[in-house]
Amino acid sequence: MAEEKKEEEKEEKEEKSEGGNKLILIIIVILLLLLLVIGGLVAYFLLSSNDKPDDTQNPDKKVEQKTDTKQEVKKDSEALEIGPIYPLDPFTVNLKSTGGSRYLKCTINLEIDSPDTQPELDKIKPAIRDVIIRILSSKTVPEISTAKGKEKLKEELKKNINAILPKGEIRHVYFTAFVIQ
Repeated sequence: MAEEKKEEEKEEKEEKSEGGNKLILIIIVILLLLLLVIGGLVAYFLLSSNDKPDDTQNPDKKVEQKTDTKQEVKKDSEALEIGPIYPLDPFTVNLKSTGGSRYLKCTINLEIDSPDTQPELDKIKPAIRDVIIRILSSKTVPEISTAKGKEKLKEELKKNINAILPKGEIRHVYFTAFVIQ
């Protein structure tokens, strides 16, 4: 009889502890879900409030935004309208380096403003190649190995080639091959 009471008490304790464990588990799950929801709402409000400009403080901002939108549309339409392309033969130049010889092999295409510019480029092609070779050979590997460095190089090439063109203009410089060894 005493043994039966002990067994019944053990069973009751186990049932109570199992019920308590289930209750604690449920509470933890609910708290975690609440934390996720609250964190998501806080993140949403913090991120979305910075995106919207406050038009009540400065009414001129609306005018500026409309102008910016028009300029963006104009830029996008210009980007879609690629002008005539003037291909150049590949370039292989030694890069400026302190140790060991490094070289660059690249192919460059020039976007010109009109087909009328092409005869001018044909006339001064040796001068254009000379300008490009001088600029490329003055660069180091770290200067041209990043995307930002390549963009800077394109702008420098464009500026220097436009400086020697009597008429017409180079709109963009495109690298169709670019290998550093």
